[in-house]
Amino acid sequence: MIEPVGTFCLVLHSHLPWLAHHGRWPVGEEWLYQSWAHAYLPVVDVLERLAAEGRRDLLTLGVTPVLAAQLDDPHCLRGVHDWLGGWLLRAHGAAPRLPELAVREHRAATTALATFERCWRHGASPILRTLADAGAVELLGGPATHPFGPLLDDRVRAFALDAGLTDHTRRLGVRPAGIWAPECGYAPGMETGYAAAGVERFVVDGPALHGDTALLRPVGRSGVLVAGRDLDVTYRVWSPRAGYPGHADYRDFHTFDHPSGLKPSRVTGKHVAPHDKQPYDPDRAASAVHRDAADFVRVVRERLTDVRARSGRPGLTVAAFDTELFGHWWHEGPAWLEAVLRALPEAGVRVTTLAGAVDAGLVGAPVELPESSWGLGKDWHVWDGESVRDLVSLNDTVQRDLLDVAAGHTTLARDPIRDALAQQALLALSSDWAFMVSHDSAADYARGRARGHADRVALLARLLAAGDRDGAAAAAATWEPNPFGHVDARRIGLNRGQAPVIDRNSATVSASR
Repeated sequence: MIEPVGTFCLVLHSHLPWLAHHGRWPVGEEWLYQSWAHAYLPVVDVLERLAAEGRRDLLTLGVTPVLAAQLDDPHCLRGVHDWLGGWLLRAHGAAPRLPELAVREHRAATTALATFERCWRHGASPILRTLADAGAVELLGGPATHPFGPLLDDRVRAFALDAGLTDHTRRLGVRPAGIWAPECGYAPGMETGYAAAGVERFVVDGPALHGDTALLRPVGRSGVLVAGRDLDVTYRVWSPRAGYPGHADYRDFHTFDHPSGLKPSRVTGKHVAPHDKQPYDPDRAASAVHRDAADFVRVVRERLTDVRARSGRPGLTVAAFDTELFGHWWHEGPAWLEAVLRALPEAGVRVTTLAGAVDAGLVGAPVELPESSWGLGKDWHVWDGESVRDLVSLNDTVQRDLLDVAAGHTTLARDPIRDALAQQALLALSSDWAFMVSHDSAADYARGRARGHADRVALLARLLAAGDRDGAAAAAATWEPNPFGHVDARRIGLNRGQAPVIDRNSATVSASR
């Protein structure tokens, strides 16, 4: 084994908005089941096989609470099982026209069904806990429904984070020390809220650190560490203009055999029309995986060699991606991931988690961060621009209703109506709706989802203000099950570690440390 030249951390961010009971195709539950079948199953399979070999500290894995809830939800577990069966039937149906494709898809669907039935029937949480307990991965938490933090009232931001960290603790048995801040969104001062919640580290995009990403850095005087995504390394894989998944030999994501919904073609070329693309060739794709894994390992090693030469000490490079890239968007992504995780240590690169980097002392001097995100332009305009001005205004109204209703909570016990309002408010504030509108990706669906949840918040707020609790309860009873039954509206405005305490004299809820 070569002496390590430096340290590499891979961070995977797994996230989808709440899709259960909100449409099926093309962006409702279908989106969840495609990602589950083509990304979550194969990526976990890679991690389990590497862990079985005794490999540890493979990567840092974020699973947002709203996704974790769906991966454990009985309705979604039944739905993905049906979807996997449908995939197998579609493969069989394609056999007369596309026999080679049908054979490949038959094998893939059969393997996925067997894996799901053997390991996943009780949800994702037991699997994730096993990987974490084995030391194979570090798990990140985050706010409950992936809201864009910089645009939230401090009290709402703290409430969303508390709900998410609580959910993570209940599912996975330990409160996470690190989080994935939704969209890597940051505004000065947010680190104070993180510290109050017990968060020790989070991730921002490289430009927030002016590209100086070779060490984790404390943010101001908070003691909370920030890791910066190294874009020179990350964009080798996935960039706005180029990257491995777009190479000619990989399976083309956008070209379909419409009768079956299967994908028969390779990329062939960036400007090749779908009907002119060449058939997918697994052997060519496997060669491309080997080539691009070797290239990535070379890039990482060169990056760390340069860091060491400039700083006089071993440094760090952090690459961060959406988990859904690996298998869903990029069919060969899981095979590439496995090849890279095997090859990096042999090339003299230490592979570890963000927690492992902290333990290794890869921490630099304090830093002040600017407003930032990992969206286009690295600013906030995807979530705060003119194209989503209506959603920004809607979210402001949702937050006002939430805070007003919470302020009026004077009962001794939890109030299921106020809790239902808080749950709907969290769903309305998801960053996904503005993202989809800004990128013109199922924008009508996104606006409909945001407005639908906001309308429910407004309805309950209005009925509570009118004293019509029966009407509010009747309305909430007609809604689909919510992912976060533990959400307690009394906790709005409370800091981490504070529990609702009843003042028996005034019959109001207060907070104590």
